[in-house]
Amino acid sequence: MTYKRLIPCIFIKEGKAVKWFDNGDVLFNNPIELAKFYNNHGADELLVFDLSDDAKEHEHTIDIIKKMNLEIQIPMLVGGNIRKAEDVHIILSAGAKRALLNLAKDSAAQLFEEVSLKFGKERIAASLNDFDTLFKQQHLIEEYCGEILFMHRLDLDSIINITKKPCIVLTDAMDEAELIQILKSQSVMGLSGKYVSRKEMEFEKFKAKCSEKELKMASFESRMEFSQFRLNSEGLLPVVVQNYKTQEALMLAYMNEAAFEKTIKTGRMTYFSRSRQSLWIKGETSGRFQFVKSLAVDGDKETLLAKVEETEPACRTKHPASYFQSIVGNDYDETNPRQVLERVYDTILKQKEHPKEGSYTNYLFEKGIDKILKKVGEDATGLVIAAKNQNPEQIKHELSDLLYHAMVLMAEKGVTWEDILRELAER
Repeated sequence: MTYKRLIPCIFIKEGKAVKWFDNGDVLFNNPIELAKFYNNHGADELLVFDLSDDAKEHEHTIDIIKKMNLEIQIPMLVGGNIRKAEDVHIILSAGAKRALLNLAKDSAAQLFEEVSLKFGKERIAASLNDFDTLFKQQHLIEEYCGEILFMHRLDLDSIINITKKPCIVLTDAMDEAELIQILKSQSVMGLSGKYVSRKEMEFEKFKAKCSEKELKMASFESRMEFSQFRLNSEGLLPVVVQNYKTQEALMLAYMNEAAFEKTIKTGRMTYFSRSRQSLWIKGETSGRFQFVKSLAVDGDKETLLAKVEETEPACRTKHPASYFQSIVGNDYDETNPRQVLERVYDTILKQKEHPKEGSYTNYLFEKGIDKILKKVGEDATGLVIAAKNQNPEQIKHELSDLLYHAMVLMAEKGVTWEDILRELAER
């Protein structure tokens, strides 16, 4: 059975979220905050359209999309102003799961083949608004894209006679019964448009209504029932929570069956408060949500290990980990490469956001991009000289300087280590 997803859309025009393709009225001043709202309230993906009119506005929109990617955990599908392969590369580098190309354009055929071969067809989606284009470009769709976006109310059941590609339907329909009927189509895996993009949209309630109609909505699926776990004396399951990137232990919490089921259903960590004797969604009041990356149980089935991504530090001390006060032994794993690089990068970001007088890092940010690039160039030259001189100590020194100044450059341009690792993994 196909899992169905709810995918709100954001149309960006002049740095703001507007109401629709042909309606430039401002819906929300800050598209990044709107994306965070959808992310935190149960959306499964996000559909973003760049409606910019010129190169400068387009560049600003790309910057907004990069910042969105840093703030949300759900995937993004991004379209608009794609004319050449480099535009696709920029969108994917900004954090999009897929780039959306308009197949109705005359230049689409050649570009589709080029970007599919270069980036992989699973990173490319095709937008269509009529059956004629579907028939005409059927061979391109089958060979060069991983997904279809229909921007029209069509006889969706007939699509499966033409293509087996999964499709998203973007519609201005507002009637729940009609939208559920759209989702019932075998070819449809996602619903987008005006209804699911409302600020008052209650994703969980609508998913529940869909489930009542025997639609299987996107959620995590557990291979074990809660009854299979061995609970403690209070009838609860202890949960060790870990940062999925750095492997740092964040907190210890507890779940009852309701908390476990809600976590599985929503993808957001939900616990049982022993003091309040009630469920609590991590981040519901503070905004510091924890999003599930994986759940695993120990061999005795009595402790859950949750690897999560969180929007803010997990504990009230504002420290990124709850377990940070050493009481016995030494911090023996302080040289884990990813942890070190992430910590240095996070420190650079914090100094960028909260300048400290006398800080060399802030001096670089104040001087601007030319000064940062000058330092990167100097370090690269120094590394080459050190390598030619076969001086290991000098190589370590120059390479460390280069990495530091490269991270300042990354922070200045909104590039993260996650972006770099994803790019390397794809290569």
